[in-house]
Amino acid sequence: MIEANAATSRQPRQAQSSGEPVAGLSSTEAAARLARFGPNALVETHKSLLGRIIGYFWGPIPWLIEAAAALSLALADWADFAVIFAMLVINAAVGFFEENKADNAIALLKQKLAPTARVLRDNRWQEVEARILVPGDIVRLEIGNIVPADLKLTGGAYLSADEAALTGESLPVDKKPGDTAYSGSIVKLGEMVGEVTATGMQTYFGRTAALVQAAAPKSHFQQAVMRIGNFLIISALALVALILAVSVLRQNPFWEAVQFALILTVAAIPVALPTVLSVTMAVGAERLARMKAIVSRLVSIEEMAGVDVLCSDKTGTLTMNQLTVETPRPADGVSRDELMLAAALACNLAGPDAIDQAVLSAAGGIAGLNDFVAGRFTPFDPVSKRTETAAAKDGVEWRFSKGAPQVILDLAGLGATEREGVEAEVVTLANQGFRALGAARANGTGGWQFLGLIPIFDPPRPDAAATIARAEAMGLSVKMITGDHEAIARQIAGQLGLGQNIYPAGQLLDGPVAEVTERVRAADGFARVLPEHKFKIVEVLQDSGSIVAMTGDGVNDAPALKEADAGIAVSGATDAARAAADLVLTDAGLSIITEAISEARRIFERMTSYATFRIAETIRVLLFMTVTILTYNFYPVTAIMIVLLAVLNDFPIMMIAYDHVAVAPKPVRWDMRRVITVATSLGVMGVIETFLLFWYVDSVAHLPRDVIQTLIFLKLLVSGHMTLYVTRNQSWFWRDPLPALRLFATTEATQVIGTLIAVYGVMVTPIGWPLALMVWAYCLVWLPIEGALAMAVRRAYATRQGEAGATSPVHA
Repeated sequence: MIEANAATSRQPRQAQSSGEPVAGLSSTEAAARLARFGPNALVETHKSLLGRIIGYFWGPIPWLIEAAAALSLALADWADFAVIFAMLVINAAVGFFEENKADNAIALLKQKLAPTARVLRDNRWQEVEARILVPGDIVRLEIGNIVPADLKLTGGAYLSADEAALTGESLPVDKKPGDTAYSGSIVKLGEMVGEVTATGMQTYFGRTAALVQAAAPKSHFQQAVMRIGNFLIISALALVALILAVSVLRQNPFWEAVQFALILTVAAIPVALPTVLSVTMAVGAERLARMKAIVSRLVSIEEMAGVDVLCSDKTGTLTMNQLTVETPRPADGVSRDELMLAAALACNLAGPDAIDQAVLSAAGGIAGLNDFVAGRFTPFDPVSKRTETAAAKDGVEWRFSKGAPQVILDLAGLGATEREGVEAEVVTLANQGFRALGAARANGTGGWQFLGLIPIFDPPRPDAAATIARAEAMGLSVKMITGDHEAIARQIAGQLGLGQNIYPAGQLLDGPVAEVTERVRAADGFARVLPEHKFKIVEVLQDSGSIVAMTGDGVNDAPALKEADAGIAVSGATDAARAAADLVLTDAGLSIITEAISEARRIFERMTSYATFRIAETIRVLLFMTVTILTYNFYPVTAIMIVLLAVLNDFPIMMIAYDHVAVAPKPVRWDMRRVITVATSLGVMGVIETFLLFWYVDSVAHLPRDVIQTLIFLKLLVSGHMTLYVTRNQSWFWRDPLPALRLFATTEATQVIGTLIAVYGVMVTPIGWPLALMVWAYCLVWLPIEGALAMAVRRAYATRQGEAGATSPVHA
């Protein structure tokens, strides 16, 4: 919001118009209307506590985990039951925390409503809680007040309200009798009386809050996790059911088969999938925090990686939200200092508003400013449209005035030719996005002299242009969104390197869906935007296939921040905007956004690496177990070996969160078909190489079956961990970026531990060093073959997708 000292400097009270009411509502009538219209507060919609709790335990992954827990309980396997139950509770706790997000946003919006109001009831002015205001109440507004409800102004000379946080308008808005003062805006100058026309959710402010609460986007990350889970669950259930059926038909011990199926199911399903991916994002969130960007919703990190459209609010985001004087245009024969001196003396020195602050800042250091003794000050009002100060210097009386150029021209009485020249300059400035002020002075009681024009504007942030250029280089389309006029938006866009295809939002969003979509995608920006427009713009872009990031700082931005795939609240944003956002910037500037996107793309690569590895390992173990059991009627590994595999796999995959990965040059998003294709190819190859080894040691070498089980256990462990090196790199596994030391050390350490378990027979039959080294050599031979297969599959898939998606409007 525009900072001004006017709020702390009370102006002389203005006389009320003769039409001011003298009684207001009676207490009885106010109570009746309160019962009819409800309190002047924002209404919240809540799910019941029971409904929310049930929701955490509902879905394919929770169902299978719950089934495994029930089976553990039936078999009195208390250890497995305790672990599975604890995991369900932890997931529910995380979900409960995330679900409070919308409620927090609403609560902070409520805090912005004025807590009290001065209202005329029972023929006297009294302070009441703002929540009990009703339509028809008469309310007095003074400097510094937050408007408590939507009011139709009925009495008083004028009022200037800061609506920047509501409409995005960077300048204070002048009000006169008959205008509406909006709930949540701040009175900067003047004093008026108004009649309440809307309260609570029916106000402009309330409709904004309703949009925030209505927005509940489903994350692409959550959808991807569900698809991974569904694939693994269906695969696990089908193969385990087949194993059980064959065991029963072969009259194997039933409960032994059930126990084995239980352990195999728990090991195969992605119980830890949400946890591992959340940890990966949490580590990334810590890195972003060190860069002064706070992540409030973990899954938004994944969304940032796929963002292809960045909708940026102009006021306070791309610009400084500080009015600034551009190069003054003095009249012929007038110096710049004379023009700025007169404009500075025409300011309210005791309580400058936003325009006064800009003029005084530009006039700082001008010689002679302190030589004048300021006298009576006449503030700006919508009728006169100018300010005036009486001042004296060396006993000589002077008058200084600034205001609308047309008014100052009338005051000075310029000739037709001179006036036409000045008016043409005003039009030129307006087309360039500048608002012009005129300034004049008069000596004593003499006539007024026109001194020139002062252009003012809200300048861009110093790093905004560079940030936009880098964002576009990273494959993002940047669109400006502002409540200002399109001329101002185009002028700022030109300075920032954005295109000039900027039009009023209402005009672009009106029409058939197909036409609206085409216009919105083609636009470089949107002007005269309302909160409903921002929300609609985000929806249109999302419906056309884009992943959208929205930046903002005001209450008016909160609905779109909530609806966007990645909402970004910039430094200095209102509490409501921060609560609705996914990423909150705590340092000035926008360059952190591109850094956050780069970090998000790294995190995305880590999560893709894990998902590919997890699916490949599930296929490798389950399919190999199934084929071996069906072919040889023999469990190739024991139940304890499956548990050891699951435990030893957990350590390196948790280190994926710290791995070195390349940053994708363009937006990336979950392509589950690609992930499953690559993972299935690696998984099937793993089955082939493992089955070949099993066939050799069983049918050719004729090793004892218990030794074979240990040998296969070691093979699954070593080759599985080596597969991690294949899935983490899109190129050959030995090329940059090389694995992080933490990942490499952990992976090799667990392989060594597994080798020692197999060699010396810890809970398994020992196999000795010769067989163990043979397994290592066998796995190393297959490693480059797996790498070549992964690269070939990725290349073939990319070629096919490139042909199929050549006309796609967004990067996938």
